[in-house]
Amino acid sequence: MIIHNTFGGEDQEFVPEHPGRVHMFVCGPTVYDDSHIGHARTNIFFDVMVKYLRARGYSVFYLQNITDIDDKIIKRANEEGKKYSDISDYYFRKYLSVMKSLRIDSINYYARASLYIDEIIGQIKRIMEAGYAYETADGVYFKVRKFSDYGKLSGQNMDEIRANARGTINEEKEYPEDFALWKKMKPGEPYWESPWGRGRPGWHIEDTAITEAYFGTKYDIHGGGSDLIFPHHEAEIAQMRSISGEKYLAHYWIHTGMVNINSEKMSKSLKNFIKTADVLERYRPEVLRLAMVNSNYNTVIDYSEQLMEESRNSVEKINILYRKLKDIGKTSGVYEVKSKEIIHKLNEIMDRNFDTRSLIRELLSFVSDLNKNLDNMGSESAVEATNVLEYVDSFLCILYSSNTDADKIIKMALDVRNIARKEKNYQISDYIRQKLQENNIYIEDNGDKTTYWSRS
Repeated sequence: MIIHNTFGGEDQEFVPEHPGRVHMFVCGPTVYDDSHIGHARTNIFFDVMVKYLRARGYSVFYLQNITDIDDKIIKRANEEGKKYSDISDYYFRKYLSVMKSLRIDSINYYARASLYIDEIIGQIKRIMEAGYAYETADGVYFKVRKFSDYGKLSGQNMDEIRANARGTINEEKEYPEDFALWKKMKPGEPYWESPWGRGRPGWHIEDTAITEAYFGTKYDIHGGGSDLIFPHHEAEIAQMRSISGEKYLAHYWIHTGMVNINSEKMSKSLKNFIKTADVLERYRPEVLRLAMVNSNYNTVIDYSEQLMEESRNSVEKINILYRKLKDIGKTSGVYEVKSKEIIHKLNEIMDRNFDTRSLIRELLSFVSDLNKNLDNMGSESAVEATNVLEYVDSFLCILYSSNTDADKIIKMALDVRNIARKEKNYQISDYIRQKLQENNIYIEDNGDKTTYWSRS
């Protein structure tokens, strides 16, 4: 298996620290607002990736942090006259609801930063003892210039970093590029007691304190959006390695690309900020999942209605075929499907840096070929083809989740319709078809067999 490592920018063979076992951390959201499709893209990709690794036999512990104490949370709480915890609790619950709707269930644990204050304080103490941090009147700062590898993840040298940091003026800091490990309390802000007085953690230190608590000083995979490479992930590396003495924090760094909206960068100022929940009101989660992984994960996606409609058509094509395969009853046919060979080919594609784009292209070609040969297929080949679709679905999650009660009601309606057709009562049979269609249930007759599917 090959992974493109952001650190160094090279394709590398994947060799976990412990054979067959993978420790993986992905940066979660700051819970002060609704999650958007940029979050959805990152979370969907890593969900697919983890489920694929598990399908290939790896035991994966997938950890995600939740930043539930931050300037943005405090600002929103003050604007709404609420406690910071009310804001973070509310948006964390909404985030979990969206994740469930997206069928993202591969994450083993969500670690809320506010529950790891002791670990954060302990890590800051060690950084200071190692000589990489200093205290000022307003906080504790990391000495960027002392860590010689700062900038290697993002491919920047210190001269570039210093030049870019000059716009950030803080008279308390020794150098503009230094970043906060601990922020001393300002009037009206939430706080925790610490050796440096009352205050709260900086953003970067939350993640390394959490990952050290679960994985130790190094682990296999660190993921996130490409917008986090600098300074966030760069700072994480500096913090942990300054006290661990290890050559790396995470062996493999994987970053997803940004999401543009109709060829424009998504931002609230441009009023093109799209919430994931709003997308899910119009499209099934399976459609959004396919749209978000039908491209190389580290490229920019251009979100548009055209993208979503194309994804919907592809998902429906796959699901309609899946139902038809389930209904094939004849025992023999000349068209053969060898699922092991096909799955092996699909695995080879995914093993090349989780190439979901090529995987989907191959899958849709397979689906088209099956559709052309349905009449020549027996039940054995239908089962083999079904095995392929279900294997891919084990990590893509694009087969519709069945609603047992709804399916029973639809099948009852179809039974009544089939009786009406046999009795040539086409007024009733057409009426049932029309009513089903009004509820986005579409049917297809093939002799005495009727296949149905729901439009997303």
